[in-house]
Amino acid sequence: MINQIISFSIRNKFIVGLLTLALIGVGIYSMNTVNLGSVPDITNNQVQVMTVSPNLATEDIEQFVTYPVELAMGNLPGVDEIRSVSRFGLSVVTIVFEDDMGTYLPRQLVQEKLNELKETIPEKFGSPSMGPISTGLGQIYEYTIHPEEGFEEKYSPTDLRTIQDWIVKRQLTLLDGVVEVNSFGGYIKQYEVAINPDKLNAQNVSISEVFEALARNNVNTGGAYIEKNRMSNFIRGEGLIRTLDDIRAIVIKTENGIPVTIGDVASKVHFGHQVRYGAFTQDGKEAVGGIIMMLKGSNPNAVIQNVKERMEEVEKSLPEGLEINTIIDRSDLISRTTSTVQTNLIEGALIVIFALVILLGSVRGGIITATTIPLSLLFAFILMKQFNVWANLMSLGAIDFGIIIDGAVIIIEGTVYEIQKRIRSGKIKFNQGVMDEVAYDAGSTMMSSAFFGQIIILIVFAPILFLTGVEGKMFQPMAYTFGFAMIGAIFLCLTYVPMMSALFMKPIQNKKNWFGRFERGLERVSDKIINAIHNAYLPLLKGALRFKMLVIILAIALLGIAGYTFSKMGGEFVPQLDEGDIAMQALIRPGSSLTESNELSMKVEKLLLENFPEIKTVTARIGVADIPTDPMPMDIADMYLILEKDKDKWVSAETKDELIDQIKDKLDEQLVGVNLVFTQPVELRFNELLEGVREDIAVKLYGEDLEVLATKVQEMADIISTVPGAGDVNPERTSGLPQMTVRYNRAKIAQYGLNIQKLNEYVSSAFAGGVAGVVFEGEKRFDLVIRFDEAHRKSIDDLRTLYVDLPDGTQVPIEEVADISYVPGPMQISRDNTYRRTYVGVNTRGRDVESVVKDIQDKLNAQLDLPPGYYITYGGEFENLERAKNRLAIVVPIALFLIFVLLYFALKSFSQSIMIYIAIPLAAIGGVFALWMRDMPFSISAGVGFIVLFGVAVLNGLVLINRFNSLKEEGVTKIKDRIFTGTKERIRPIMLTATTDIFGFLPMAFSTSAGAEVQRPLATVVIGGMLTATLLTLVVLPVFYTFVEKRREKKIGNQGNKTALNTIVLLIGLVGLFSIPQSATAQNLNPDTLETISLKNAQQRVVKFFPQVKAKRLQIESEEALKKTAWDFGNTQIFTGAEEISNNTDGVYTRIGVQQQNIDVFGIAPRLRLQKERVALAESALDLSLTELKREVKLAWGQVYTAKNTYQVYNRLDSLFTDIERAADVRLEVEETSKLAYLATKNQANEVRIQKEQAYRDYLGALQRLNLWLVSDTLYTVPDVPSEQLTGILNYDLDSLSTHPLLNVYQQQIKVADARIKERRSEFLPKLQGQYGWQEVGGQTGFYTYQIGIQIPLFFGPELGRTQEAKIQREIATENLRQNQLQLNAEYQSMREEYLKWRNSWIYYRDQALPLAREQRQGSITAYREGAIDYVSFLQNIRDAIRIEVDAWNALGNYLDSRYELEYYLQTTN
Repeated sequence: MINQIISFSIRNKFIVGLLTLALIGVGIYSMNTVNLGSVPDITNNQVQVMTVSPNLATEDIEQFVTYPVELAMGNLPGVDEIRSVSRFGLSVVTIVFEDDMGTYLPRQLVQEKLNELKETIPEKFGSPSMGPISTGLGQIYEYTIHPEEGFEEKYSPTDLRTIQDWIVKRQLTLLDGVVEVNSFGGYIKQYEVAINPDKLNAQNVSISEVFEALARNNVNTGGAYIEKNRMSNFIRGEGLIRTLDDIRAIVIKTENGIPVTIGDVASKVHFGHQVRYGAFTQDGKEAVGGIIMMLKGSNPNAVIQNVKERMEEVEKSLPEGLEINTIIDRSDLISRTTSTVQTNLIEGALIVIFALVILLGSVRGGIITATTIPLSLLFAFILMKQFNVWANLMSLGAIDFGIIIDGAVIIIEGTVYEIQKRIRSGKIKFNQGVMDEVAYDAGSTMMSSAFFGQIIILIVFAPILFLTGVEGKMFQPMAYTFGFAMIGAIFLCLTYVPMMSALFMKPIQNKKNWFGRFERGLERVSDKIINAIHNAYLPLLKGALRFKMLVIILAIALLGIAGYTFSKMGGEFVPQLDEGDIAMQALIRPGSSLTESNELSMKVEKLLLENFPEIKTVTARIGVADIPTDPMPMDIADMYLILEKDKDKWVSAETKDELIDQIKDKLDEQLVGVNLVFTQPVELRFNELLEGVREDIAVKLYGEDLEVLATKVQEMADIISTVPGAGDVNPERTSGLPQMTVRYNRAKIAQYGLNIQKLNEYVSSAFAGGVAGVVFEGEKRFDLVIRFDEAHRKSIDDLRTLYVDLPDGTQVPIEEVADISYVPGPMQISRDNTYRRTYVGVNTRGRDVESVVKDIQDKLNAQLDLPPGYYITYGGEFENLERAKNRLAIVVPIALFLIFVLLYFALKSFSQSIMIYIAIPLAAIGGVFALWMRDMPFSISAGVGFIVLFGVAVLNGLVLINRFNSLKEEGVTKIKDRIFTGTKERIRPIMLTATTDIFGFLPMAFSTSAGAEVQRPLATVVIGGMLTATLLTLVVLPVFYTFVEKRREKKIGNQGNKTALNTIVLLIGLVGLFSIPQSATAQNLNPDTLETISLKNAQQRVVKFFPQVKAKRLQIESEEALKKTAWDFGNTQIFTGAEEISNNTDGVYTRIGVQQQNIDVFGIAPRLRLQKERVALAESALDLSLTELKREVKLAWGQVYTAKNTYQVYNRLDSLFTDIERAADVRLEVEETSKLAYLATKNQANEVRIQKEQAYRDYLGALQRLNLWLVSDTLYTVPDVPSEQLTGILNYDLDSLSTHPLLNVYQQQIKVADARIKERRSEFLPKLQGQYGWQEVGGQTGFYTYQIGIQIPLFFGPELGRTQEAKIQREIATENLRQNQLQLNAEYQSMREEYLKWRNSWIYYRDQALPLAREQRQGSITAYREGAIDYVSFLQNIRDAIRIEVDAWNALGNYLDSRYELEYYLQTTN
């Protein structure tokens, strides 16, 4: 199917071009309209239920509001978690649902429960309502309403708040994507009746009477209508309060005919303000503003643009002298993070293109491949638009164009290779038809491995889609986007790339023009680079193949070191994204008033602006806003420090961490009793919504008693503060709220005829203020409230002297019926899943989260004692990390399993799949070391990097093994030849893919712009892993391939070729290894005592005793025996029978008969011929086996000869150095030599002994290999014959190899096939049959019967098929002969050059170097003994002499190997 798509694309170039243009158009539209954000929204699926009850204490809120809400919500379907915060006047319950339940179904379920809760929660205890449909990224825009210069005194905070609520906020409604505008700061305007309790008492008026009077005199009514003059005149009674004077004139009651008005009992009737529980300051002044909250799931970039446009219109409608200042605009963060992604992608693409052009050596090929980059990205944008995947830092940040274009690189490289191959073969003209053929050949050949590689990368990302929770929301967009881009790349590789290759990759005919010269020069540069890489790599490969076990041991050792390093690395959830601003929490003394918090926040703002020019503006939110999604007390200020984004303009510090340290030091100097906690705005919001805490780590303590919790959490904070890296340690404030508690005396209440509800209403109305109605100013509406005037709301005595109406009309102070005193109460009660808990919040500084938590756990376990029933858990980022690691422990094995399955499908070989699979741990080595070198802890970003790396790492191995296999199919039988040829041919695409993958991630790895913190670990892992994966794959993979192929050769059956022979040899060798006498492997073996065998005798012995030879001779006998099967005269049957004529007459009775059927006289000759040819084939196989056996014996014999002589060299040197050592001892004793010279002599002697031991072991190994062939209980060695006997003249010129035994086997196979065809054709000839019998007819004897006939195959379909099959087998045999002729000739030519090279080398050593070396060695020893030379000269000379002698014997060994191999090719059939 792949080939058909490629062929269609090449044949229909215009259609592919149109589809490409359509892709560009739709892709650009999708790119401009896709949802754009900064980071993924990781907020869980939660609904907040908020209940405001301003007058209730913390414990009352918990008992009467929070607990009923929790209980009602706990049984809803899909609930994962319930958290709650209860504080004075406020309850916030957060219900977390499963993500797959969507947004609106959970809210519907919650609303149904809230309707039922109205009956459960007492009246006047508040009405629970749901928070806005928003998330942690919902606070997209924050602004303030600011008076311009000269208008500061004109607008009070109350005026500004009224403008915010009734002008700005109203105009932001019905704005698409805006779910809520949360106002904060200033004062909420009220019409206030400030009661003087003394005047009340003097006039004998109660507060309840004032309430009733205001309510009765602030109503409108209607009186239907009156018809007059055919018109309807509607009646309207207008009694609403319009002004303050209207309020003052309201009559409460009439006393002795004199009206008592509101003005008589009130200190003043004025514009007051609501008791506020929060405030807002900016740059040292009180301010008023709002937070615009985005609807969950909306496009933040689009919503912010809509908000900005609306804000411009709103600003025009503001009163004179006011302006709107933006504090936080999330589009800035979006633009900075997307700019980071854009920069990284562009830089990565340019680097990839540059590397591609240089290494490929083709500008046009580089451009074609480069164009797949934007096309793949546009394809990804189309699918992102369709599947609602947002474009943000995570979704686009992991795209590596190097990985994306791997398939295109492989195809283009294959096209270039195919063109060069045809040019070398003499083809010069390349018309369009030829180019179509070239493009198809390259595309179809290379796409098989490239396609599987791309599918592997695609599959690797699939398990990421199964991540859940925070990590799922963060990394799933990345997997989707990368998958979309990869799918696009696959389609482009199947269609666009082959089409463009066929059109534009034609070789330049005029190579003298500037472009031709440029491309030719570029090609030369590319070839030089690749050749340099190959020349550097080849010695490394040869060394690896020579020391295979050492390579494997080193790889295993590196893997072990990497594993140990990884275990000590530590971990964090996700690296913190630098949002560019700072969120600072100022924790003031518990129970501090709003005024004190306000003053302190303004003081802090002024200090920061005066001392740190990097800070552009500072804002502080204290307490709760109108919509209390963030239940914050009045003694905590959330301060946002908006920083200068251009760090080049910073003067106080270079990094944000340094700036935070300086801010902390400065504020600690100026402030007392204020704790500071630093984080970032979005991170703060995420932490709070996800875990209910604001810090990175939450050490949660669960228990029942609030006092115990408060005590223990402080102990925990003290212990945690001693842990290194615990930067901001903040215990939750749960106690210390100052309260004036009114405890009622129920006996006295009964005595006076009162009730507690009435008393509570008096207390609430007098101090908090009771709402008596609403006053309208046009469309604006303000509460009309009654409360004591400010002078009577200052102390506990004012509370005690509050007078209460009695049923008889008299009044008594409330202290008569209640005990009023100061009793501290709980500030806040937090609950998780209905259990009370408190926590210690910790932000890490300079360490990873995982190691900090482990230290905290150790210290708390050792130093903290908890009462029964109390326990600790760890939340925040650490909990996310643990959950993600557990999920990765499932996801990563799935990814690895899928990689293996695809490798198996690609290679159809379990062993080769395992072999390539080894690239994964090799890649992990580099990833771990890269993290360690850059001092990065393990994070989920790094974990995803490892998943990506595992998919990419196997591609190079797949390309390499595919080439090894194709070379094997082409007839390259030697494993080393396959390895050297395959690596040389494939090193360019391997370096191309590896280089582009690495370069594509380079900008991401070293970027310092916004959002780069999250991308950096992922890119670091992939770069480090690809470096080691490429290097180790090119080194370790050939070693494993050698092992696997040799093991495979053992399992292949005996078929008369070299592979089968080696297999039998190795099997017998295993048996022979155990049959070698123990003395042969003993340490004290004396080679001089072994029996020797000449080369000629060794060959004769192998021919006589080797089992394979016997098997071949038996095969000949077997074929000879089968000649008898040619004489086939069918089967003989003897029978009797009778036939009945009538009932009363005897019939025909055959007394006895003989029948002969299937007499195949025409098939005898063809079958004899066939069997004769089979006998000849068996004889040819025997000749080939004998030839190969003799070669193997000669090779083994020659290796023993050279190993023995090398050992004898070192043996002689050892004897000489023993004498030199004794002389050195004497000279040291008489002080004729220095200690240094003595030690150098001893060391050289020891080195010679070690070299002797190594040579001895090599000699023993060679002996064992020789004796495997000799099949004897006696251990043979070779005699000491002069080398001249072995290196005689060899006539290596040969006109033809046609009579070589190997080719004779294949020629004989053709003859067998011809005879087989004739044998099958004989089946078309008739077969004879005859029958004779003696009969008795009617009781009379003497009769006989006979039949003679022939059998003719009228339906000859089966025989025709068998004949055709025989003809095809003949063609196969012919092609096999041709292939082996080419291969044998190539191997002969190569081996002849190898022989000449080593012959010349040996002649040089024998005639020149070796005599001089021996003379140099002997002269040096003599001179040193006599003291004529110092030890330095002696050692230098002796080392040179030893090296030359050993090199000489190695040269002889190589010469003998090449000579015996060449003799094999020169062998002819007798």
